[in-house]
Amino acid sequence: MQIRPDGTELYTGYLSTEEQTEILEAIRSRTEKAPLYTPTMPRTGKSMSVRMTNFGRVGWMSDSKGYRYEPTHPVSAEPWPDIPECIMNVWRVLLPNQPDPDACLVNYYAHDAKMGLHQDRDEQDFSVPVLSISLGDTALFRLGQTKRGGKTQSFRLSSGDVMVLKGADRLAYHGIDRLYPGTSSLLKQGGRINITLRKAL
Repeated sequence: MQIRPDGTELYTGYLSTEEQTEILEAIRSRTEKAPLYTPTMPRTGKSMSVRMTNFGRVGWMSDSKGYRYEPTHPVSAEPWPDIPECIMNVWRVLLPNQPDPDACLVNYYAHDAKMGLHQDRDEQDFSVPVLSISLGDTALFRLGQTKRGGKTQSFRLSSGDVMVLKGADRLAYHGIDRLYPGTSSLLKQGGRINITLRKAL
């Protein structure tokens, strides 16, 4: 379902409970090899409020060296695990004419975690959309324009929702303002997992 003329699509309740559980189990099996870690901001060195890991050929990183993609986990120095087929299938069904993603960023939000407005612009080809999957507690997602300071819109993203940023909105600023604890029972410890698929290389 397209919600903005510039290319944002939101598929509310796209994944069934069974599909969400399958994806969650696939993530858990891979975080044994690529555990969640806390990234830091490039300029300040301040820890982000989310924890993250990656799957795929390369993983997105943030630390004192800046924002970039790397082929190995920053703690273990091991290659990232493969992207689960159950996640790849979501991309292939919704974006059948696009090349497969080679980067899958997994962010875990505790109940008080946020993500400031930012652009996804560390990839080599901005014509390929970005797809994200929401699991767990509902989040208040804010979507802006391609330049800072423009008008923003807010949406509630619930467990099983899928969002695609493409077209002009591919470089729109976006972020998570807050979570609504207790709105999902998918994660026993609560919180939210966001899975972002990108073609990085």
